[in-house]
Amino acid sequence: MIKNKILDYMVITLGASLYALSVVIFTAPNNIAPGGLTGIATLINYLFAFPIGTFILIMNVPLLFLSYRKLGKSYFSKTLAGTVLVSVLIDIFTPFIPAYTGNMILVCVFGGFFNGAGIALIFTRGGSSGGTDIIASLIHKYFPHISVGYIIMLSDAVIVTISAFVYRSIEAGLYAVISIMVSSRLIDRIIYGTSRDNGKLILIITEKHNEILSQLLEKVSRGVTVLNAYGGYSGNGKKLLVCAVRPNQVFKVNNIAKSCDPSVFIIVSTATAISGEGFRNKI
Repeated sequence: MIKNKILDYMVITLGASLYALSVVIFTAPNNIAPGGLTGIATLINYLFAFPIGTFILIMNVPLLFLSYRKLGKSYFSKTLAGTVLVSVLIDIFTPFIPAYTGNMILVCVFGGFFNGAGIALIFTRGGSSGGTDIIASLIHKYFPHISVGYIIMLSDAVIVTISAFVYRSIEAGLYAVISIMVSSRLIDRIIYGTSRDNGKLILIITEKHNEILSQLLEKVSRGVTVLNAYGGYSGNGKKLLVCAVRPNQVFKVNNIAKSCDPSVFIIVSTATAISGEGFRNKI
């Protein structure tokens, strides 16, 4: 238990450091508001020279209270650690770590990469870096089919629009969009693994389940779950085969099912996230 807690806060510290570096090295010096409260703090810093980290911490106070009431003590303590570390590290790093002001595409890509990796690492240990991350976690708690990265990306749209007016540059907003997209994509990849949106769930309704089952196990090498089912209209008993596969295996599964049972009914859908044997486990 103690070892797990130590590991949690070590990973949170690493995530907070990456997040802070994304702001200090890439986004803030290049007039990119990376969305959320950090984006607002970046704009305030540009307009009034108010320290970014300090302003992030001030804005997070009511959200931290909300996270304590709604998401529990464990989440609160880890989010408090993540938020404080991000805020403090940004202000500590700013005077000492040089900014990169070269190619703007590199700024967007690496700014988004560091930002996304930092947020995701904190998320994987049960916390957040504060701001819209708290809001995203609350929404994800009640609607788990909506990814955290997607929620954050949507909430960032308003800040990006405002930044274009503050910086008086449409390009500043467009660069911010690129950075946010990189960050959001990376968050999902780290949290859900490479299986996110890269797996298909196939439902096969058939009366010839034994033939299809044996062929799938032999030729596709994927596990299959067999459920009892019956037709709501006909009342006939059937079997429902459930199989999670990679996209490139869908065509093969279809062919096998139809060759065994020409009247088979097949549903193919995208699996939001798959973890377990044959797929990368969630961290």
